[in-house]
Amino acid sequence: MGSFRRQLGAATLMLAASPSYAEVCAQMRPNWTPGAPASAWDELIALMSTPPSLVLILASLIAIRFAHQWGALVVVLLWTLWVSLVAMSSPDAARLAALQEGCIGSPTLFIAAVAAICVGMILYTTRRAARL
Repeated sequence: MGSFRRQLGAATLMLAASPSYAEVCAQMRPNWTPGAPASAWDELIALMSTPPSLVLILASLIAIRFAHQWGALVVVLLWTLWVSLVAMSSPDAARLAALQEGCIGSPTLFIAAVAAICVGMILYTTRRAARL
């Protein structure tokens, strides 16, 4: 019943706030063209091009380059924090409106890509004697 109430509340909020959020996609995703909803690839590109993701990609490359286990562990923990923030943050009214209009897609592909990066870093930086 709680899920139904949340959905009903979100739908009511969307109907009541539609004039004020008419240009939400122009503010949140200025390069998005209306017509087709944002796909998982679009969301992957959008989330990977944010400053925290770019910094974490650079940190991942440094940890892999020097094959530093503890550095890779710290980077994996930071990736986990960033993905948790993206995936589990409660959507506000503007984000709900953007999801309704279709300019924001599902972050599933972003989460899978980050998981692959983290698994690859852990496996690559594990010492050879420990791997055998």
